[in-house]
Amino acid sequence: MEEQSRKRTLFLVQFSILLAIEAIVCFTPLGSLPPIGPISATLSHIPVILAAVLLGTKAGAGMGFFFGLFSFIVWTFMPPQPHLAFVFTPVYSAEMFQGNFWSIVICFVPRILIGVVAGLTYSYFSKKRFSKLVTYGVSGVLGSLTNTILVLGGIYLFFGRNYAAANELAYNLLLGAIGLLILTNGIPEAIVGGFVNYAVGSPLKTIVSKSAGS
Repeated sequence: MEEQSRKRTLFLVQFSILLAIEAIVCFTPLGSLPPIGPISATLSHIPVILAAVLLGTKAGAGMGFFFGLFSFIVWTFMPPQPHLAFVFTPVYSAEMFQGNFWSIVICFVPRILIGVVAGLTYSYFSKKRFSKLVTYGVSGVLGSLTNTILVLGGIYLFFGRNYAAANELAYNLLLGAIGLLILTNGIPEAIVGGFVNYAVGSPLKTIVSKSAGS
């Protein structure tokens, strides 16, 4: 009983530290990469990936929920690009376009699935005994790309015409513009996710495993 309590406390401490980092990268400029295009690249997926790898898939999904929640708060109350806020929140309506239920889906579901994909990928590659570089790198890259593809895909499916109009872009050019966003923002985010997951996640995993077993 005492051992279970100790492990639970350790888990909560580790999760809380990652959650604090998540809040920092979501609510401060420290979480943004130099913007290229209408949506800035972000580092907010990093704590989600690390939580999935270090603490398990469920913890990663939980951290992804908080990523979505923090993102919802930012886009509702202090949107970095007010004319695009409608795709992430149905509440903000200062511009001509109004969000809806799908805004919530776009804001939360891809972020939760970052943790799910990263955690399951890490678990699979670990069991298959791939190298640490492959295991951590691929899980970080796939977790990050999950967010990018689902967010941009959701925008295209549910808000395509309004999103194009908000960016003063012809609708028939939107798919190409989204592809460009994946190249300019999504790929750099994925590379950073894979690198940080390997460089930081790998040594931390050893420490966390030793702490849990001690």
